[in-house]
Amino acid sequence: MAANFWTSSHYKQLLDPDKVDVVQRLDKEKGLTLEEFRLIKIHMSLQIWKLALNVKVRQRVIATAITYLRRVYARKSMTEYDPRLVAPTCLYLASKVEESTVQARLLVFYIKKMCASSSDEKYRFEIKDILEMEMKVLEALDYYLVVFHPYRPLLQGLVNDTYKMDLILIHPPHMIALACIYIACVLKDKDLTTWFEELRVDMNIVKNISMEILEFFEYCRLDSKGNILIPEDRINAALNKVAAKP
Repeated sequence: MAANFWTSSHYKQLLDPDKVDVVQRLDKEKGLTLEEFRLIKIHMSLQIWKLALNVKVRQRVIATAITYLRRVYARKSMTEYDPRLVAPTCLYLASKVEESTVQARLLVFYIKKMCASSSDEKYRFEIKDILEMEMKVLEALDYYLVVFHPYRPLLQGLVNDTYKMDLILIHPPHMIALACIYIACVLKDKDLTTWFEELRVDMNIVKNISMEILEFFEYCRLDSKGNILIPEDRINAALNKVAAKP
């Protein structure tokens, strides 16, 4: 990985906000709405988390996998790249890139275990499916695999929740980290104005990122433990729209 974010492919691949969270033409033709598009991305991010807990990989692997997933759908349609297969494939690829390799057969085992109660046999994938999709994902990413994360300054908590959004595709990681600090300061009624001034960062950007994070939680329903609730019927309806074949 490049030692300097500012010379890395991650920095060069940052996107304008208006190019992120856009429903691709093929998906629009299937009737997929922007809200459904967002729900699928959130749901698949959560699926990566659940699968990662089973195969026991580092937090960084999870974050990289979710970043890959969101990069793919900033460029490709869900009709062409089935989210139910792209999600575990991104985890598989990220585990290799982050030198914490998970065998494809182990992923397949846990995918089948997680789907044990589902009647949809079509999405109980085999090893060859993941290996084939891996090549498609690499192509969709233009083989740019370097990802920097806000984890060095902030190892857990609010930073994890930012991966349920597209922030990592738009903003440098240190600005996301600062936005998390800013939110924590506001919630805890701590005045770090002088500290932020000494950093000489654009506070308008920090505040805008903070607002995006807070608006996200206003948009989502949470359970008593702070987990995002997505009605199963809504996510199934959205995924069925982008199924490759009826």
